[in-house]
Amino acid sequence: MPEPVVECVWPLGAELGEGPVWVAAERAVYFVDIKAPAVHRFSILDGARASWPAPAQVGFIVPARGGGFVCGLQGGLYRFDPASGGFALLHAVEPDRPGNRINDGFVDAAGRLWFGTMDDGEASVSGALYAWSGKDAPTLRDGGYAITNGPATSPDGRVLYHTDTREKTIHAFDLAPDGALSGKRVFARTQNGHPDGMAVDAEGCVWVALFGGWRIDRYSPAGQVIGSVPMPCANITKLAFGGHDLSTVFVTTAKLHLSPEERARQTLAGGLFRFRSETPGLPQALAGA
Repeated sequence: MPEPVVECVWPLGAELGEGPVWVAAERAVYFVDIKAPAVHRFSILDGARASWPAPAQVGFIVPARGGGFVCGLQGGLYRFDPASGGFALLHAVEPDRPGNRINDGFVDAAGRLWFGTMDDGEASVSGALYAWSGKDAPTLRDGGYAITNGPATSPDGRVLYHTDTREKTIHAFDLAPDGALSGKRVFARTQNGHPDGMAVDAEGCVWVALFGGWRIDRYSPAGQVIGSVPMPCANITKLAFGGHDLSTVFVTTAKLHLSPEERARQTLAGGLFRFRSETPGLPQALAGA
């Protein structure tokens, strides 16, 4: 694919920027900074920026049915209200694992929220993959991860992708209509860089942000790299399709794990970026909370 022009729209300098989501009704992108815990909003209408501090490390933000958002904070799922800036606990998650935190999250077309937990020290394989329908408690779906990332589904909703970042492995599962998973298999392994967050386009291709890889790779549904987008900093964390035609890609990045010298050279690290894609993405679903 032709190399797009990458633009930094907010040189925020996030320590660990993550989880961009497109909110079409607002013509805005929301995202988080996990380590300097906050929710951020960027409007494409006028470039307006807003930020809300979070009370704990915040791994993701997704829009919810009925308005507002669901956020994954260390220790639980929370309802977030931008009008008040308040966070209200919905469900505790892994209260018996205080060393874990919630990381990446994604809402499938059925309104199920998929999210992972991980060891905050990035060492123990204490992390797991959960699904939440918006009712009852989150359900454990898979385990044995040190760093979970990138839940995403195929356009037909029959495949769920999930990443074991430390092991540089992207897994695929068969996804049943009721949310059950089966047939876990390796979709792809990365070499230069660790696979982080991802998004799937309308053709079923999987776009993977590479932490430490200076780029985003586009994989065919068969797991072959068919394109790359070079980025101006090393740690690429996640992407989301947005804009009026779902062909503008918004990208979060991080300064985490960069040395002082690397931070001085990578002046845009931790910024929010965008570029245009020839292939549109999929609409952002609403969590069924």
